[in-house]
Amino acid sequence: MESLIIQLLSGAVGGNLAAKAMPKFDLGMLMNSVAGVIGGGVGAQLIGAVLPGLLSGGLSVSGIVSSVASGGVGGGVLLAIIGVIRSMMSK
Repeated sequence: MESLIIQLLSGAVGGNLAAKAMPKFDLGMLMNSVAGVIGGGVGAQLIGAVLPGLLSGGLSVSGIVSSVASGGVGGGVLLAIIGVIRSMMSK
């Protein structure tokens, strides 16, 4: 349960960082956070399915680092996907 919370929070941070890095995909702070939370949870689950040993660390240092990394990357990737779709639909 703790690793899921870490993944969701790091997903929100990852979504906001991705929006700052790619301003044309910025959805606003609230929507960046929502997309990040969803992406963090989904991304961590996908990474856990593909690499099952990676996220099994629990509250060890390696488990926390892998949860933060997978959640942050998942949040950033989902924000980028939503931004691309949004820009394609506005054309």
